[in-house]
Amino acid sequence: MQNRYRQLREYWSVILIIIFIPILLFVTLQILPTHDDWTSSTSPDFTPFFTKEHFLFYGYHWRPFDTWIGYIVGRNPQLLFPAFNHCLVVFGHIICAFLLFRLLINLDFKKNTANIVTVFFFLNPAVLASVLAVDSQNQVFSLAFGIISFMAYTNIKKGKYIIWPLLIFITTLTKENGLMWSLICPLLAFGFDIIALKTFKKDLIIGFAIILAYFTLIFILPKDITIHQEYVPESIKIVKNVIKFLFSSFITIDYVYLLHSPKRNLLFAAISFILALPFLFFVFGNIKLYKQKKTICIAICLLIAVSPHLLTVFSMMHTYAGLVFVALLVALGIEKYNNLKHISVTFILYIICALLIDIHLTQESILSGLTGKRMAEEAIRKTDNPVNTVFLIIIEENFTKLSSFCTVPYEAFGWGLAAKYETNYKWPIIISDTIISRDKNAYLKAVELGKKALQNETYKCVWIVNHENIDVIRNSEN
Repeated sequence: MQNRYRQLREYWSVILIIIFIPILLFVTLQILPTHDDWTSSTSPDFTPFFTKEHFLFYGYHWRPFDTWIGYIVGRNPQLLFPAFNHCLVVFGHIICAFLLFRLLINLDFKKNTANIVTVFFFLNPAVLASVLAVDSQNQVFSLAFGIISFMAYTNIKKGKYIIWPLLIFITTLTKENGLMWSLICPLLAFGFDIIALKTFKKDLIIGFAIILAYFTLIFILPKDITIHQEYVPESIKIVKNVIKFLFSSFITIDYVYLLHSPKRNLLFAAISFILALPFLFFVFGNIKLYKQKKTICIAICLLIAVSPHLLTVFSMMHTYAGLVFVALLVALGIEKYNNLKHISVTFILYIICALLIDIHLTQESILSGLTGKRMAEEAIRKTDNPVNTVFLIIIEENFTKLSSFCTVPYEAFGWGLAAKYETNYKWPIIISDTIISRDKNAYLKAVELGKKALQNETYKCVWIVNHENIDVIRNSEN
């Protein structure tokens, strides 16, 4: 009996996560799609399965797993979307947490450290931009396969240089930044003295060869590549991305209360920051930590993991790719202390803070989804009879969204796509949209623009989006 109790104590983080599974599923299944959830590859897709879009580089990405999910939920959108997506993301996050625990043990961290760090990762508010999103299974499974590829790299002897590149390729097809694990695996193994310097140099060359092979494959295979302007690297954008990355990775604070102007509350933001600060100070405040070979290698791995996003687009969702390395840095910081008493007290404060932030961000995500649903229902109700073509006029908001937590109303509405979902994609078939600036005469301009649009027989109806309100204009004969 005592042995069983001791075993349970050694794996308390795993038990805690298992207890959290039904809670996490319950809250995430209440979150409805917003913003690009409606336009991503994981949204309902009604095209035949065996098409090039489902297997090759098409559009902005080469992510066949995303397109397969879109195909699956397209079979029955009302039943599967977004429930199926949420289940994949939640279980992917749980798998990442379990893999992190195993990784820490494999790297010879103490069981107490592994438990604390696993819970730190699992409940960290920085994961929520991915865990609560509908289309982020690529984030969580890219990390999961990345960790698996490292474990294969360090544990497999026979066939290592076949299995490791194969796992890297699967990781990359999940999400492009997974390709970085071809460099991370040898570097992290070298940092923990799992491989010698000579092997590190050889495997690093192999890692670059894997990257070259991936791009060669893209060049050879049929493709239809679209380069979006926001993915083009720019120096100012890179600097901003680095600031976002450092802030979201190493500072725990209620992002909504700090950054979202309609709901800003600096007092509550400060309280959340103060509660989390002692634990972060204990683990990152030891100067000796930064002189270690392990620390330097982990920090470089962190930068490599997020570099594709730093060079192109970085949002809170993209923090997830590097959080396993932040967790490893936390583990190193904890192991610097012989007595975990102070760490335990500050960690409890951190978890209280994290849970409060998690609850708030989840609530905001649910409200954003419900806003889009209400707007869709209003548009359908006011339109009255089905129409095939709609011209959507959006009056721009004077504030921006905050990740997937707080979206502006017209983005929650999915630029009209939420209304398609409400009719089970029966109507409208075509939605064209335009955005006009908000001023005191904006609504009158929208009405005038709508009337002109109806003179074109292409459109049978006009929807005007003004904050959370939908107004409908139709010709009398329609």
